[in-house]
Amino acid sequence: MMIDLTDTKSSKINAALVEARRGMGSPTLGMVLTLVIVTDEANQYDAMKAASTAAREHPSRILVVIGRPGAEIAPRLDAEVRVGDSGVGETVLLRMHGELANHAESVVLPLLLPDAPVVVWWPGRAPEVPSKDLLGALATRRVTDAAAPPRRADVLRLRASAYTPGDTDLAWTRTTPWRSLLAAALDQKYSRILNAKVGAKAGNPSAELLALWLTDRLEVDVERVETGGPGITSVTLVTEDGEIVIDRPDGMMASLSSPGQPDRVVALKRREASDLVAEELRRLDPDDVYAATLARAALEAARVPSAASFTESPVSQTPVSDVEKAEEGEAPPRKAKKEVGTAPPLKRTSSAAGAKRASARARVADESAPAAGSAVAPAPEKAGARAPRKKKGDGA
Repeated sequence: MMIDLTDTKSSKINAALVEARRGMGSPTLGMVLTLVIVTDEANQYDAMKAASTAAREHPSRILVVIGRPGAEIAPRLDAEVRVGDSGVGETVLLRMHGELANHAESVVLPLLLPDAPVVVWWPGRAPEVPSKDLLGALATRRVTDAAAPPRRADVLRLRASAYTPGDTDLAWTRTTPWRSLLAAALDQKYSRILNAKVGAKAGNPSAELLALWLTDRLEVDVERVETGGPGITSVTLVTEDGEIVIDRPDGMMASLSSPGQPDRVVALKRREASDLVAEELRRLDPDDVYAATLARAALEAARVPSAASFTESPVSQTPVSDVEKAEEGEAPPRKAKKEVGTAPPLKRTSSAAGAKRASARARVADESAPAAGSAVAPAPEKAGARAPRKKKGDGA
């Protein structure tokens, strides 16, 4: 059943939902969550189709928000209420015109299911900080898609800097079959992993997330290899005994080869958006593995080569300029080494100052010298020698 409402409000939409359920013979609610889809007119059909397919596994109320902002457009709300199109779920298509498009949360909030989780999905352009978005703040789970246009080169860095528990991305969801197959391959006995390679089409965010996950879990370097696609085409783990390779050239079937094991063919089909959304709706708690992978992405982005990262050789401390002079045939000047406890070098003075100091030393020597004919005690022959003892009867 479908009900069209023009220039309406949230209370009338709720009344239309009750009327549609009664007309279908199911007045009670049997839904487990509210799924809010924020999209545009061009992508709303595909998004609604994917959500309706996922609702067969997770009965939900789907609210599709389409904004048509513009200062010259009068604020207005148009709605389409559909009940029975997606099993036991409900779908409400909300078109917000004018200034109302900037306050979508005021329309969505009265339509949320009571005491049920809220999931917000941006199939296309998403806010830089989903948790601070007016609609994202209502949700317990926020789903974005880094592979959706417009695709940015720094999208993973933005996701890492803005991450809040409850955030997830469909680019990460696409790596689930790969991660499961790699975990199964490593369940067998294997030797130490030296490094890894991920082959994918250039600019694929799922491949980058998979490489970051391998780096975080295995603590090895992961090389990115550009291929013709589609999507991720291969993953190679280099071990001491050989290579563990998962190769999927056509996006459908993959071959798994391990040292000492026969090659196996496994199904590794690229999944539709409905399968990805259904997987995300199965788990509404924070994804700690995704958070750790984003943290690794932020760590990798912070590594910038600089001159300070090079270590100096302990053998030679010769400046570069002196080395260049030596190579050209000019001997570099030698520098005096300063050691601990060594007295500082004497400073050079002018000749006049030296003459004054010499005359002063001469006057001191004349004043301290004994007068002529005076008795002088003989100095001991050796330093530290004792003076002769006085005999009894000797006076002064």
